[in-house]
Amino acid sequence: MRLRLEYLVIGLIVGAVAGFVAGLLLAPTSGQKTRERLANEALRAADVARALAEQAESAAEMLGGRVEHYLGRDEEVAWRKVREIREGVERYTQAQA
Repeated sequence: MRLRLEYLVIGLIVGAVAGFVAGLLLAPTSGQKTRERLANEALRAADVARALAEQAESAAEMLGGRVEHYLGRDEEVAWRKVREIREGVERYTQAQA
């Protein structure tokens, strides 16, 4: 899941940069209008990057919570088995006494 998200983010960034460069090369407008358009596109790209970063952070938090949940469950099971073994040893030693 994480690998796919990384590829998505990389693809979006590369696509935005490629589109930006193509727009500059094909722009039939004056320097002032081109600078304004560049500023607007930079702001839009920053907004997209910010939104992607928030989504990635949210996904990482969710995944981290799931991992902690499952690790906690495994730890709980392991401690339960340790208690069962201790109780079995105690019963065995009491039966031998």
